[in-house]
Amino acid sequence: MAHDHDCPQCQAATAHTGSAVVEVRDARVSFGSAKVLRGVNLNIPKGEIVALIGPNGSGKTTLLRALLGLQKLDTGDVRLFGQPITPKTLCRVGYVPQKLMLEKTFALSVREFLALRLKQTRHWFWQSRKTVAERIRPLLVEIGVEALLDRPLAGLSGGQLQRVLIAFSLLHNLELLLLDEPTAGVDTPGEQTFYELISTIHQTHRLTVILVSHDLSMVFRHASWVYALNGKICCEGTPADVMNADSLKEAYGIHVSPYHHHHHGATHAH
Repeated sequence: MAHDHDCPQCQAATAHTGSAVVEVRDARVSFGSAKVLRGVNLNIPKGEIVALIGPNGSGKTTLLRALLGLQKLDTGDVRLFGQPITPKTLCRVGYVPQKLMLEKTFALSVREFLALRLKQTRHWFWQSRKTVAERIRPLLVEIGVEALLDRPLAGLSGGQLQRVLIAFSLLHNLELLLLDEPTAGVDTPGEQTFYELISTIHQTHRLTVILVSHDLSMVFRHASWVYALNGKICCEGTPADVMNADSLKEAYGIHVSPYHHHHHGATHAH
């Protein structure tokens, strides 16, 4: 379908072709006979909030693991900041997994855990609690975890732990933040607050964010670009472009209700 190049969608598409923070070329991953990624291509410029949507089993988490160098590709190539994945490039990347299960006996407090991230406070056991807190307090206030400093990490709720993991990432020259279903298990008001936090730190810290989410209303509200994945990229574009019935049907492989953007919520694909 032809587009007028002055239209907002085309302008957004043009903006999306800037210098890439993430490049994925023909990424393929199989587990046994199951082809999870079947030739995925991504080009994500600096400074965007990019959402990955798609049904369960569509390869979203596998793709994030490939970006972190945790999942070997059968074929294809992944580059971060124009370079192959190395410990040096991964130092600029933060990751908040879908769930992080900690044993209740895990002894570190939030303060001790965050102190491990900074060179100045890595040897926190030689320093006073005051010194450690002063180093990291401004960020803790921004993320909303200052009151949790002396809580055991293993005793936090899912939403609290997600925030601490974001703070941990931001303490070290973060440029790219990967979030895999970050609000799984968080109640709806907490979910909305969390997405607003992501949007704020994206702007404040000039981050590039890749977000896996099933919440289409939050994706519509906060993402600047959307990739619909189902083994391969079915469609991509602005949220308004992708979140129509035909695009979602192609991505999910099933009939879904059209996405309507209005003030009272949205119809979700299940």
